[in-house]
Amino acid sequence: MRGGIGLVSSRPRAMNTQPRPIYRGRDLPLYLFTRALSNVASLVQSVAVGWQVYDLTRTPLALGMVGLAEFLPMFLLTLPAGELADRFDTRRILALTLTIEAASSAMLLGFAVGPAHHIWAVYGVLVLFGCARGLAGPAQRSLVPFLVPPERLPKAIAWSSSVSQVVVIAGPAIGGFLYALGPAFAYGASLLAFLAAAVCMTLLQGRRVDRPAALAHPLERVKEGVRFVRSRKVMLGAISLDLFAVLFGGPMALFPIYARDILHVGPGGLGMLRSAPAVGAACVALCLTHRPLQRRVGSAMFAAVAVFGVATIAFGVSTSFRFSLAALVVLGAADQISVFIRTALVQFASPDSMRGRVSAVSALFINSSNELGEFESGLTAQWFGTVPAVILGGIGTLAVVALWMRMFPQLRTVDRMTDVAPT
Repeated sequence: MRGGIGLVSSRPRAMNTQPRPIYRGRDLPLYLFTRALSNVASLVQSVAVGWQVYDLTRTPLALGMVGLAEFLPMFLLTLPAGELADRFDTRRILALTLTIEAASSAMLLGFAVGPAHHIWAVYGVLVLFGCARGLAGPAQRSLVPFLVPPERLPKAIAWSSSVSQVVVIAGPAIGGFLYALGPAFAYGASLLAFLAAAVCMTLLQGRRVDRPAALAHPLERVKEGVRFVRSRKVMLGAISLDLFAVLFGGPMALFPIYARDILHVGPGGLGMLRSAPAVGAACVALCLTHRPLQRRVGSAMFAAVAVFGVATIAFGVSTSFRFSLAALVVLGAADQISVFIRTALVQFASPDSMRGRVSAVSALFINSSNELGEFESGLTAQWFGTVPAVILGGIGTLAVVALWMRMFPQLRTVDRMTDVAPT
């Protein structure tokens, strides 16, 4: 048995008061390194695309179209991708999607060094990139429970979040610096990082599970995952709360406008704006690696989302670069608490046989909040103006919190993460 449980030794052993290490061999560190590489590549490319699109068009709607171009393929592919993640090796799926993302960066690099292309060519590449992300999302979200034992899962999630947030601090700043040198530098760096991540993913091992041939039709298996989430009110409430809160309140799509026209800080300032939420998120994530939330997790999630809405309003009204950065730090810290609780609840409530499909439903909600939220931000900014759009988004987030507390009392009263584990 693992750890020697159930074995009796006649030789006395010294008591070991140190906790067992979270890492088992090289698998989790290798996964964290691979995820860091891919996240850096995505963030550098995102900063470059956002600035380049706004520089070419000068319209908020064009920025919203960036999010829509990535959202539509993710929306269509995420649920089928969850079924694939339950049937095939998730490591191979992730290696393949990272290769596709590298191809997207190569195309953007070709546009940067070649003759001028129409803006719709950039959107076309983003559609391909969205396809890769849609296929990768469920596989990536369902992989961590197979790298660590169940009792270490909360800390593993916290470590994964910590690494991601540290990368999010550096990634946009790197993207802004590289774009200042030239778009080709930004896209070339993304290409190399995606390729390196794909190679690292092929080296990952970890705990394996038997994946027998599915007896049901793939569409029926997808429906089974959706029905499972709908039947778990706590899970449904957690992921839908994140969807609508970020859908209304996420101001990130409008950062290029703030950097150029409101705060007047240029591409370097844009990178700092993109990094600021990750500073707050990284601080919270590092705290959670040492002291994960243990009690009253449901009420903590609602409180964190409410703070997210208030911080969004504060950023929207600000004309000071320093105050804007401070508001975004608070926003990121609050969002990280919500993300940690949501991720842990979904993982604890999912049986091994359905992790891919459940993660697909969760990914569909999360991607909708991010990419579709970017389109919503660009559209409302086009209609009402940039600052009113951000303020209305923050107010909308607070309204969602109040409504969800009434609609999902089961989520509000969750005490411990383990309370939602399947029986």
